Amino acid sequence: MSAQGLRIALVGNPNCGKTALFNQLTGGRQKVANYAGVTVERKEGRFVAPSGRVLQLLDLPGTYSFDAASPDEQITRDVCEGRYPGEPAPDLIVCVADATNLRLHLRFVLEVKRLGRPVVLALNMMDTARRRGIVIDVPALQRLLGVPVVETIAVRRGGAKALINRVDGDVPVAAPVQADDPASRNDLHAQVRALMAATVIMPRATDAVDDAIDRWALHPVFGLGILAVLMFLIFQAVFSWAQPLMDAIEAGVGTLGTWVTSALPPQSALHSLLNDGIFAGLGAVLVFLPQILILFLFILVLEESGYLPRAAFLLDKLMFKAGLTGRAFIPLLSSFACAIPGIMATRSITDPRDRLTTILVAPLMTCSARLPVYTLLIAAFIPHRTVWGVFNLQGVVLFTLYVAGIVSALAVAFVIKRFRKDKSEHALLMELPSYRLPNVRDVALGLWERAKIFLKRVGGIILALTVILWFLSSFPGPPPGASGPAIDYSLAGRLGHALHYVFAPIGFNWQICIALVPGLAAREVAVSALGTVYAMSGSDDTIANQLGPLIAHQWSLATALSLLAWYVFAPQCMSTLAVIRRETNSWRNVAITAGYLFGLAYLASLLTYQIARALS
Repeated sequence: MSAQGLRIALVGNPNCGKTALFNQLTGGRQKVANYAGVTVERKEGRFVAPSGRVLQLLDLPGTYSFDAASPDEQITRDVCEGRYPGEPAPDLIVCVADATNLRLHLRFVLEVKRLGRPVVLALNMMDTARRRGIVIDVPALQRLLGVPVVETIAVRRGGAKALINRVDGDVPVAAPVQADDPASRNDLHAQVRALMAATVIMPRATDAVDDAIDRWALHPVFGLGILAVLMFLIFQAVFSWAQPLMDAIEAGVGTLGTWVTSALPPQSALHSLLNDGIFAGLGAVLVFLPQILILFLFILVLEESGYLPRAAFLLDKLMFKAGLTGRAFIPLLSSFACAIPGIMATRSITDPRDRLTTILVAPLMTCSARLPVYTLLIAAFIPHRTVWGVFNLQGVVLFTLYVAGIVSALAVAFVIKRFRKDKSEHALLMELPSYRLPNVRDVALGLWERAKIFLKRVGGIILALTVILWFLSSFPGPPPGASGPAIDYSLAGRLGHALHYVFAPIGFNWQICIALVPGLAAREVAVSALGTVYAMSGSDDTIANQLGPLIAHQWSLATALSLLAWYVFAPQCMSTLAVIRRETNSWRNVAITAGYLFGLAYLASLLTYQIARALS
């Protein structure tokens, strides 16, 4: 036992409710990081037991077997065996199993037991099991397994009481270590069949409610229609629901900026840094937090409900034709929030060829970092009006941009498929979990984590780049007798005018060229950079609140559409390229990704700008 208290590792198959149980036990007392040297997420928390003991809880990645086929499964196996460098061996392993699907989950329970460590089995989702008429003889199961067995309902308040009481007591006696050989692994299936026959009565293999919903949700025609409507409504909500919150943040940032800078001399460097740099820059990005959280809300709800694997099944045929697999759907959908966890999620794709293709096209998904740029330009150039009597025109345009990213990803995957040597096909095999109502606590914690990540970026990399850009935009100062804006004579101004020769054919002015440079670090930095550049160009002091109207007045529609096309493709995120390097262990793949994305961005912007000019 460690000096900090009992260390408990939570393990289980995907979709067993393990993370929901972790959230109920730890609440906000958890921290998320990565394991050293890899991009696998590490979640650790603590909770105080009724006895007053502080228990350390580690939520390990979901795995079906210790015959590891991915980095996630390797880390779960190594931590449980006490062989992961720098990670103490757990004092107790809590194996979480879905009580409605014990035929699948018990095999992994037997593998965990063979490690020779203290184990407690948590039968989760017992409320759903009872509703389906499933009867589990818990005392008999405990006797036959030789480990303590408790019932839990992770999504219900107090649903982990039996587990807390058990881990708060004496640590169970560990079973003897068993040799790992092919014969013993094959014997696991026979043991599972014997356990099921002796302890479980299951009226039917699947839930009647699930079957009724799936008749529509998995229909080859109606199912795709339902999925398309869901995606469309999500993007409508991103614009419609967020507007009141965005207005409140915008007003708050403006008021705070005025109050902070009111006591400073208007011509001082400090006043310029705060007003033109920090408040004009960060305020222009912070205002988009509600839209990002609304997008995450829908993704979390779809994930919690059990719908995402079904969407993957629905799209498998279409994605297969493009050279992908239905299993790529979930990583690509995750990339709508951020390409980094989306690329990391490709570890669930066991075929290296399909995994690499998914990684290469994941940056084309419209991540949340693009939202500040998209919404700024859409709000400035697309009128706020209703079309077809129901839909918000701005939401329709946003949906179109997302569709453009999806279609582009499928097209690129199709080209990769045509040129690769391996033409073999792989069938899609995946578990479809039962439908369930999303747990409010888990969704709220997920949103809180995303908000912290966004605010950390705003207070970290975006703040740093904003201050650096302000400095480059302020120095050197204009020479005596200069008549133009001071930024024209600065380092940033000179860089922008130099890049303008390259980007003039696609309609970008020198201010946009400046914003693209710090925007290489993170896409949303481009908005704060534009706010800083225009504030330093002598525009109104309240530029943080008026950037949209200002560019609507100074830019042409063709320029705005060209910039939108650029951001559909351009790899303006160094973190994404760094993760591609870590996941593929290849600089060549990084170069290929950056090269084809920049090429597509320039070509798409060139065509968009020239066509829009011709039409207007």
